[in-house]
Amino acid sequence: MEIADARRKLLELSQQRGTSLSALSRLLGRNSSYLQQFVRKGSPRKLEEVDRAILARYFGVAESELGEPEEISFAKGLTADADWVDVARLELGVSAGPGALDEGEQSVGSLRFSRNWLRQRGLDPARLSTVEVIGDSMEPTLRDGDEILVERLAGAPRDGVHVVRLDSALLVKRLDTSRPGRLMLLSDNRAYPPIEVDFGDAHVIGRAVWKSGRI
Repeated sequence: MEIADARRKLLELSQQRGTSLSALSRLLGRNSSYLQQFVRKGSPRKLEEVDRAILARYFGVAESELGEPEEISFAKGLTADADWVDVARLELGVSAGPGALDEGEQSVGSLRFSRNWLRQRGLDPARLSTVEVIGDSMEPTLRDGDEILVERLAGAPRDGVHVVRLDSALLVKRLDTSRPGRLMLLSDNRAYPPIEVDFGDAHVIGRAVWKSGRI
């Protein structure tokens, strides 16, 4: 794709999504005028590879639509299956509020992650799934509608943000394991009081290791 076509495509995608170029620039960690200058003034002449990859993932389009050279796009196509992992997105809802009922771990699609990215972080794709956060009790860390990558627990739980099944509810809470035989489920939003339970009364499903969210 020609660079001029890539600029038009980016503008079209942002308008379709209802997202400003300034917001997209901040998503990339750039100053707010970065993409405005790219689209309107042609500076920079082309998007950096990392920026192009993030935007393509955000809009759900191929990088070639945002100016990736054809020879690079072709080479990626040859190794796509080896370089990427599809992680199941489960339809169970993880409450960050009073609690969501577990409707069963039914896959409703997947999110794609770089195999190398997962390997660098010591994450085993076979133990991963993604779920949607519901509620505001973990704000500002997690917001309603955020997607979290959950690594199923392989050993004893430790402090950190985890998905926990308590009775018939699934919760995402910060764990405090400092009290022998007891488990504290903490909310980052101080409007929600701590929940203290016996270790045997709660099932710690997995640890939240990554999040994504809407702008």
